Amino acid sequence: MNKKIIIGFDLGGTKMLVAAYDEKFEKLCFIKRKSKGANGQKEGLKRIVETIDMLLEENKLKKSSILCIGLGIPGPIDPDKGIAINLPNMGWEMLEIEKLLTKEYDCHVKIINDVDAGTYAEYLFGAAKKAKCAIGIFPGTGIGGGCVVNGNVYEGKISSMEIGHIKVETPGRICGCGNYGCLETVASRLAIASEVSKAAYRGKAPYISKRTGTDIADIKSGAIAKAIENGDDVVEQIVIDACKEIGAVAGSILVNLFSPDYIILGGGLIEAMPELFVKHVKSATNKTCMDLYKDSFKVVAAKLGDDATVLGAAAWAEHSLKK
Repeated sequence: MNKKIIIGFDLGGTKMLVAAYDEKFEKLCFIKRKSKGANGQKEGLKRIVETIDMLLEENKLKKSSILCIGLGIPGPIDPDKGIAINLPNMGWEMLEIEKLLTKEYDCHVKIINDVDAGTYAEYLFGAAKKAKCAIGIFPGTGIGGGCVVNGNVYEGKISSMEIGHIKVETPGRICGCGNYGCLETVASRLAIASEVSKAAYRGKAPYISKRTGTDIADIKSGAIAKAIENGDDVVEQIVIDACKEIGAVAGSILVNLFSPDYIILGGGLIEAMPELFVKHVKSATNKTCMDLYKDSFKVVAAKLGDDATVLGAAAWAEHSLKK
């Protein structure tokens, strides 16, 4: 009798990461490929299938051994209908991905928002084990959010926890969502890089100006961390200001509404500067939540790195299979 495997898939924006796990979630194998999302939905779905098939073939695994497949989707989903509503970085819309992959592999398929998946993985296996309520905040190009309550991912009619689109300024800068003054316009990696670029251009950040330049595309998380390490104080203050914005939202809204025991900070920025982010987000969160909730929660850096979404997607699929 074939041992059953669980497939996790991180669709990502530019990459596809797929892994196979045993029923105890020990990783058996994985592969990573470029997504080539610009080729359209039909070709994109074909590439998903090709990537799963490649994983199976290279590791001598059979389709019949798949217990379930979970996919982390970088955009809003309809969790009940299994539809990826909008993948803005790939140009896909209203993709009935659960239906299509169920037909292809004859097994249970479940999609989940990628940050929800990462938060769920950290709750099960990483930085927030045994939490009653864990909230994930993942700053990147935007700012994603996720929430696990009593062992279940919090989902509305459409996947929710769009923390990056909470309004923090009036009128504020225009956001990718079309509104103005959203959190991600002042605290995402893109927003931080923009301010760092301005500082470098004005001669206020000599290290990053010399080593990286002023092109926002080149000012990545590691470059920002290096600049701080090498004495660009203005860069450090830009990051601290972003932490304060995140903490203000976390305290005044998320802690007051959900009373979490863990706030998980994840993504490349946090991996590059974990202590800085944890310290200043924690401080700002305590300053803006109700006195009742002060120090009732832990702010922690995510532990699982690139594995979080693919592992969380696999685990959520297995969890939903048991419901």
